[in-house]
Amino acid sequence: MTTLAMRPEPETEAPAPTPEAAVAGRSLRQITWARLKRDRTGMVALAVIILIVLVAIFAPLILNALGLDTRQNLSLLTEAGTLPPPDLGISAEHPLGVQPGTGVDLLALLLYGARLSLFVALTSVLFVTIIGVTMGLVAGYSRGSGDTLISRLGDLVMAFPLLLMLISLFQPMTQRLESMGVPEGTPARLTYMILVFGLFGWPYLTRLVRGQVLSLREREFVEAAESLGASRRRIIFREILPNLVAPILIFVSISIPSYVVFEAALAFLGVGVTADTPSWGRLLADAPAYLFTRPLYLFIAGTPLFITVLAFNLFGDSLRDALDPRAGRQ
Repeated sequence: MTTLAMRPEPETEAPAPTPEAAVAGRSLRQITWARLKRDRTGMVALAVIILIVLVAIFAPLILNALGLDTRQNLSLLTEAGTLPPPDLGISAEHPLGVQPGTGVDLLALLLYGARLSLFVALTSVLFVTIIGVTMGLVAGYSRGSGDTLISRLGDLVMAFPLLLMLISLFQPMTQRLESMGVPEGTPARLTYMILVFGLFGWPYLTRLVRGQVLSLREREFVEAAESLGASRRRIIFREILPNLVAPILIFVSISIPSYVVFEAALAFLGVGVTADTPSWGRLLADAPAYLFTRPLYLFIAGTPLFITVLAFNLFGDSLRDALDPRAGRQ
């Protein structure tokens, strides 16, 4: 009995991959956004932040649509014209009730207070970022005497207690700003706060940037740029600075709630904006006086600040994880 040999089937070449099947390169922004979208906590926090910012920007339009304003209405108060009802007079006309002592709608005060708090925080962070990144780049890349001078200056600035400096210099500095042409009252006080936040907040970012620059300047792509004769400005702004975007973004996202709290604390201590300016800190400063008679007032006054700080902190943590290439992911 003869056996038939099995003939091997002719080999077929695998089809060449089409351009659509090729894996496209992605930028850092695309990779970060893809990672961030998988983080539910981060996305919820981002949605809350966007909502808060939009509400603050369009506060006048929202209040006009609801028929609310910040005018006093003593007719809404009871008990010798000083207190609203125990529920603060919550109704369709006043969704969160009215403020004790003035009768001003609390929702209007909270929305305008959000504008002021976010303005101070965002402006201060911008000021700190410009100074801190510039100082860190110079210190980290120049080394030598320039690095020593900036580092020692940063140590000196951090040695001053920020809150005590804000309180002790409040009166003379605001008067000085008013004499220089800044409108008196709230504008001068806001300018003073932003200047102090910026002048005393930059060393923390400078230390972070300096450490990153010291590491980056030893990398191969920087040495290659130097060997090709690239100028110092090109190396700093085209090679090093783009690699600092991640730590700077994380610092900004975590710093914003700190300045929101600082502004509220100053208003609480009476060295912030004037009494006629809506502020979250002013509301919190007034609330303890009515803690036992109108406890709902403290809850309403403190909740927006709590939500804002929590949302920024959670988003900052999620952003840090999304920008960290070494973070463990599924």
